[in-house]
Amino acid sequence: MERKKVGDEGEEAVSRYLEAGGHRILARNYRAGHLELDIVTLAQDGVHFVEVKTRRPPMQLDPQECVTLPKQKKLVKAALAFLARSRSPLPADVEYHFDVAAVVIENDNRVISYFPDAFIPIYY
Repeated sequence: MERKKVGDEGEEAVSRYLEAGGHRILARNYRAGHLELDIVTLAQDGVHFVEVKTRRPPMQLDPQECVTLPKQKKLVKAALAFLARSRSPLPADVEYHFDVAAVVIENDNRVISYFPDAFIPIYY
């Protein structure tokens, strides 16, 4: 339960961060079977699929390093499912971005590191 609470706290912080930066939240915790997207936003430069990794010290790795190639493949599949089921029409020339947000929570401090275009999707 503690792990879920930490994850939820990180996702909430990143959602606020993105909204303050001009993003409009389209979905949070979107599920398609066993696939999940943490946050989907629409910004001036396109649609962003944001994977949020939240950790508390001590950490063996920085949170963003946990978005491995297998995880990237799942995110791409989840994004394709989201787009196939999306009810809101998107412009034909919209660009898609796969971003990672790393959140480190220590005491009452939340440090967000945002990595736009953290990886380029490969079609699997």
